[in-house]
Amino acid sequence: MSNAKIKVGVLGATGAVGQRFVQMLQGHPWFELTALCASDRSAGKRYADACKWNLRGDMPEHLRDVILQDCKPGVDCQIVFGGLPTDVAKPIEQEFAAAGYIVCSNSSNHRYDADIPLMVPEVNPEHLALIELQKRNRGWKGFIVCNPNCSTTHLVSALHPLHTHFGLKKVFVVTMQAVSGAGYPGVSSMDILDNVVPYIGGEEEKMEQKEPQKLLGQFDGAQIAYADFVVSAHCNRVPVRNGHLLAISAEFIKQPTQEEMLNAWKNYDPLPQQMKLPSAPTAALIYDERQDRPQPRLDRLKGSVPGMATVIGRLRPDPLFHWKFLALGHNTIRGAAGGSLLNAELLVAQGYLGGEAALLAKQLQFA
Repeated sequence: MSNAKIKVGVLGATGAVGQRFVQMLQGHPWFELTALCASDRSAGKRYADACKWNLRGDMPEHLRDVILQDCKPGVDCQIVFGGLPTDVAKPIEQEFAAAGYIVCSNSSNHRYDADIPLMVPEVNPEHLALIELQKRNRGWKGFIVCNPNCSTTHLVSALHPLHTHFGLKKVFVVTMQAVSGAGYPGVSSMDILDNVVPYIGGEEEKMEQKEPQKLLGQFDGAQIAYADFVVSAHCNRVPVRNGHLLAISAEFIKQPTQEEMLNAWKNYDPLPQQMKLPSAPTAALIYDERQDRPQPRLDRLKGSVPGMATVIGRLRPDPLFHWKFLALGHNTIRGAAGGSLLNAELLVAQGYLGGEAALLAKQLQFA
């Protein structure tokens, strides 16, 4: 790759999310992967020896002999993508941010901190203004930006234009979440085959009490004023490899017609799409009119950037709320690594790595 590209690294490169980062960074027009970092037991080993590659296709050949580094500052990059488990990520990500790195995190540790942006770039790009507050508060040279839970990502993506136009009052959601959301090896085959597991630890609390309200909240110049609506969630693990399907019912402040709902989704043109960021699909939301869609196996890779769009379908009246519909999204692409990647692209494009990097990215995009 060209040395002119922006150097990035992956923390937890051997894990499920780390592998997805590695895969998605191959051939990226702006970023060059220059650092693969892992735990103490893997650092010092060849990537091919320490990592059991679990994604479709082979491990990138040019990375097989790369020596894994410790998850410590000093690695040769400007941005680090966090694929570390939640139980170890917090101090490591803080150390990188303090040392001047930009940390795009998948961990839940910092999602609810008042001065750390929790981002879906189409939904709340203005929340990046928290970064300067974060750096002042913590004395860090760098900063942390988080992406939300994989189910929340697609819930909020589908709801955002509706909330903007009609105002949300109540949301009821039942998730049918793929086994890959549990990492690798994840859920035992004896537990999930011929079965549905009606509990995912901490998942309902994230969707009900914290993430949607912060993501759809307003930045007032000093803090995020959380959006004022109620969410009730039932979260289930189902025997699907990839793709979270959500059954959503919503009640609004101003009840929309069906045509108004469909137009809100159809005419949705958020900032990443306007800026043509490399990982932003041409349409962030895709409505499928067929009665039995979306389906995970058929639709999780829909869109101009496979796996990065939210697919919606089956809009119909709800006898308890106003409207109900389905939303589907790829959990390890958009819901994890791809979400962080798009966050990083937005940071670069909006000058958070400096004007020179923003100009470089623009030149590389149209080269």
